[in-house]
Amino acid sequence: MTQGTSALFDRTEPHAPLAERLRPKTLDEVVGQSHLLGEGKPLRLAFTSGKLPSMILWGPPGVGKTTLARLIANTADADFIPLSAVLAGVKDIREAVQSAEFSLQQSGRRTIMFVDEVHRFNKSQQDAFLPYVESGLLTFIGATTENPSFEVNSALLSRAQVFVLNALSEAELSQLLERALQSAGDGLTLAAEVREQVLAYADGDARRLFNLLEGLFNAAQSAGISNIDEIFLQNSMASKLRLFDKGGEAFYDQISALHKSVRGSNPDAALYWFMRMLDGGADPLYLGRRIIRMAIEDIGLADPRAQTMALEACQIYERLGSPEGDLALANAVLYMAVAAKSNAAYNAYNQAKAFVGDDKSRPVPLHLRNAPTKLMKALDYGKEYRYAHNEAEAYAAGENYLPEDMPAVQFYVPTPRGLEGKISEKLAHLKELDKKVKKK
Repeated sequence: MTQGTSALFDRTEPHAPLAERLRPKTLDEVVGQSHLLGEGKPLRLAFTSGKLPSMILWGPPGVGKTTLARLIANTADADFIPLSAVLAGVKDIREAVQSAEFSLQQSGRRTIMFVDEVHRFNKSQQDAFLPYVESGLLTFIGATTENPSFEVNSALLSRAQVFVLNALSEAELSQLLERALQSAGDGLTLAAEVREQVLAYADGDARRLFNLLEGLFNAAQSAGISNIDEIFLQNSMASKLRLFDKGGEAFYDQISALHKSVRGSNPDAALYWFMRMLDGGADPLYLGRRIIRMAIEDIGLADPRAQTMALEACQIYERLGSPEGDLALANAVLYMAVAAKSNAAYNAYNQAKAFVGDDKSRPVPLHLRNAPTKLMKALDYGKEYRYAHNEAEAYAAGENYLPEDMPAVQFYVPTPRGLEGKISEKLAHLKELDKKVKKK
């Protein structure tokens, strides 16, 4: 191995995991979450103003919740007390509060208390924070992968802002992969097909990406190689990669087979590929995310219950684990396979997105505008708006809801299958009502 490659292992803290060594030291080093951290965005503004509210960071694993909490503490020049809701109890909370009180009295420093997996705390544990958050002694930051509306007490939730973090895109993961390679030195390279498989395995999770890369770099160092190709990847990291196939095919072939079996309404084939992937070591929640995608893309409004069932199957797995959670996911797979199919909503979304992206910015018609003030009413905002509930069949026949200079469009074309068959009949009936008004 070249000198450059071994540089990865010559850090000041040689035993720290790669994910920790590459943890961002400044806000500008953070990859992803531009909707929160871009110029003028809410978390960026909170950072720069120094007025940090208590907050809940909600998002999937490995997207930077802990990193952001640490950066917030550094920026605010505050003490940082991390707690894990999996391990800590009320006693630990009390000790942390005592530490915060001591720090405030001795040095005037504020304390940021970061609680990872805050949804794991019960009601009494969450309530223990309330008086100290209200008094301003603590700035509370909770991190959770669960919907805080269901898992965080309403009293605590009302005192915190909720920021939603997104899974990292492939382009963002690629940036992190490049950082890892740079830290390893110029001598280490990854073949294109290796990059593709590594990024697919990471599935939006930076921590998963770094853990895989660290094992791969260690294996390369031990083997004395500087170029990692697909053969080396398969031989050294096959179990880690979860290829979902004992015969050696790449995992995306099998997820494709699962998805196409569901789309093709073949429950036996869908269940076969699902079990093959579980048997090969697939992350059940990765499969759960793909099942949700199937419900959205291939079933849509033909059976809206599919989305609910897919989401509930993931929640059941998160709560119960295997084998009960596996069975819940299998139920969802079978339901997706036998459900009525429609990609009409998916196609409509893509067409509308493309149209809006290419089209000019058109003004909202006056009759559709909100008119909360006298001035707006004087300017005819909301004038001649027809309240649909006061019309026959609760439908304002002939009314226009698009910009006045916009050409006629039809993004959504429902299929005759499942619930969409009823939707199609209703839309056809409403069009007939529109035609009658135009004739008059």
